[in-house]
Amino acid sequence: MNSSPVAIIGLGLMGEVYAKRLIDASIPVTGFDIDPARRARLKEIGGRAVDTIAELAASARCVIIAVFNTDQVADVIENHLLPALGENSNKIVLCMSTCDPDQVAALAARVIPRGIRYLDVPVSGTSDQVRRGDGVALIGGDSAMAEDVKEVFDSLFARRFHVGKIGDGGRAKLAVNLILGLNRLAMAEGLVFAERLGLDPAAFLDVARGSASYSQVMETKGPKMVRGDFSPEGRVKQTLKDVHLMLDQAAAVGQKLAMLEVHADVLAACVRAGEADLDNSAVIKEVRRRGAKKR
Repeated sequence: MNSSPVAIIGLGLMGEVYAKRLIDASIPVTGFDIDPARRARLKEIGGRAVDTIAELAASARCVIIAVFNTDQVADVIENHLLPALGENSNKIVLCMSTCDPDQVAALAARVIPRGIRYLDVPVSGTSDQVRRGDGVALIGGDSAMAEDVKEVFDSLFARRFHVGKIGDGGRAKLAVNLILGLNRLAMAEGLVFAERLGLDPAAFLDVARGSASYSQVMETKGPKMVRGDFSPEGRVKQTLKDVHLMLDQAAAVGQKLAMLEVHADVLAACVRAGEADLDNSAVIKEVRRRGAKKR
């Protein structure tokens, strides 16, 4: 077994979960985040936190990037990781952020000739699902390279799919998240509708789970909506960022995503209401606001 650590850059909701799963599988973790509190949290769960990307780069078996968006991924790799590693390091970089697929492909084309082995690996599942072992990796890139980090993938994810070239992982993730987000919004609207009709929302959720309308979001987000528990497992602002990526991709191929435009509008309203850092199940709050009776 390879005893070299896995490096993680970005220790937010997902980054911390990746670290914990690896540590629990006896794979050492070295991590970096610009937030000192997140670095302290990594130490608490058994990882080694460092103050700069340069400190974690060279000795790691691979580097997981779990930052917020495409620009941050490019900045981390081109302005920090590559200078620390030098040319021709042969280091495997697993980009697990949800990014613009075209920009990721262009980034990979720039850095692969400089000795980075790059895989596009966005993840399907909430942070809680990944924590429980129910996350799914969507891999774009060289499938043989993925086998070189099989132990890492096995420790992190219940399942993984190789979906094609670099960028295709992100494309698959956006399509999956489009369906998921609309399911979440439909459930929120259905719960509020049932509530307004005089039904108990918790009891109705049980009915919906057992009906033809069932979807997985009834398990992951339904109880949060019913309880009003919006502790984040996937933040509103992150979901809105992904929705804008979907709309941009759709515009590029000439598809109108009418229902997704409604979802974007609801999420943007949540942000304006100060709910950007709440769990994305908080869309039910905006559904309630829009459905409130005018007096």
